[in-house]
Amino acid sequence: MKRNRFNFSIRFNLTCFGCAYAAMVFLLSFQSYAQEIPVVRLGLKEVISIAKQNSTASLQAATIKENRYWQWKTFRSNYRPQLMLNGTLPEFNRDNIPVTQPDGTVEFQPVANDNSSLNLGITQNIGLTGAQVFLNSSLLRFQDFDRRQTRYNGNPLIIGFNQPLFAFNPLAWDKKTEPLKYEESQKKFSEDIEEVGYRASSLFFNLMISQINQGIAEKNKINNDTIYKIALVRSELGKLSKDELLQLRLASLNAGKALAQANLNSESAMLQLKSYIGYKENSVIELVLPENLPNFEVDPEAAIREARANKRQTVEYKRALLEAQREVARAHGDNGLNASLFGTFGLTNRAPDIGGIYRDPRDQQRVRLGFQIPIMDWGRSASRIKTAEANQKLVQYTIAQEEINFDQAILTQVKQFNMIRAQMQSNREADQTAEERYGIARARYMLGDLSITDLNIALQEKDQAKRDYIFSLRNFWDAYFNIRTLTLYDFEKNQKILN
Repeated sequence: MKRNRFNFSIRFNLTCFGCAYAAMVFLLSFQSYAQEIPVVRLGLKEVISIAKQNSTASLQAATIKENRYWQWKTFRSNYRPQLMLNGTLPEFNRDNIPVTQPDGTVEFQPVANDNSSLNLGITQNIGLTGAQVFLNSSLLRFQDFDRRQTRYNGNPLIIGFNQPLFAFNPLAWDKKTEPLKYEESQKKFSEDIEEVGYRASSLFFNLMISQINQGIAEKNKINNDTIYKIALVRSELGKLSKDELLQLRLASLNAGKALAQANLNSESAMLQLKSYIGYKENSVIELVLPENLPNFEVDPEAAIREARANKRQTVEYKRALLEAQREVARAHGDNGLNASLFGTFGLTNRAPDIGGIYRDPRDQQRVRLGFQIPIMDWGRSASRIKTAEANQKLVQYTIAQEEINFDQAILTQVKQFNMIRAQMQSNREADQTAEERYGIARARYMLGDLSITDLNIALQEKDQAKRDYIFSLRNFWDAYFNIRTLTLYDFEKNQKILN
């Protein structure tokens, strides 16, 4: 029986030794691999700078800005002369066509001809009246292959205009709204870039909190292991109860589980930060705690004033009001009474050769006044006008409420920023005090002058004070970047934010 216990003990010890050896080899391999990955220390401003340059969000914002720029260029081109050359070279036709005879019968005659044409014209839109003026020169060449004839017809010069009467003028309204859209897009880009900074700051502190928790877990694991080893010695000397020893053993095991979870959370937070800011280096990011806080206060009235001057919402509200007015003008213009005046003056001629078109051309004039007057529309036009006017009032009321909400959001954020800033020193002192108190409690426990309960309380207070301090730092920087985004103004440097 003793021999069996002896053999079992040997097998058990060898098994444990093998597990320990495998664990040691794995740990050394992991440490060797970890040592190959460089560690990069980054501060908050460095992370934000990387995000503004490399993140997908910043690249998307730049692309949207570029897209809006080309839309602006397209709008401006509508008010500039447009030169166009069009034509048909050649238009050959070989067919049988019906020809009515003098007696009323129809004969199909074979034809083979070519109709070629060229037209060079320049047009100019008049935004003030919605008219279009144009200048054209055209040439038509007809060649009959069966009869061997060639004829030319053309207009050396034609000047004309087309003026809508009593109609809605989209060109005039576009000149009011499109510049606002472009200005809005510029401000939107600045907001988007600041939003990138705000988001990067949030992910920065996610990783920072994870790394702080990781550091706390590592220290707690070391402290709990040390205390447990001391407790084992005291237990063998009969100076520690079995219940207290088991409590310390449980604390050591829980510290190990907490450390494993903290390592996993830290790795996940690091991957999220790297992915967002576009950081492609294969390195471990170690964050620097941003404790150097900017020393300034934000005046609420100044914040509201700068926000109204810099934010896209101000331009957006103005544009929305103009667009509502435009729809009312459109409803009045499209009330059924439509008229347009068209006229041309120029020179025309026909000749057997090209040169003859430009020798002694004859005058050519054309004037047309077209109109359309509704006799009965069963109130359709009036209903459209009333609908547009009601929508205009709705837009006015909505914007008035949004302006109030906008100002209130800024005031709330400014108050929160100033309050957090005032509390930061207290949070820092609480963290330092709790750390010092735990050090004293740990020393007293090792000397047997403090209970395990009081030690655990000191440990919990230390960890909570550290987390509270980090969260207060996060809240401060969140408020800081949120104010920048809301106002597009840097109160630290006293200047507008232009991205």
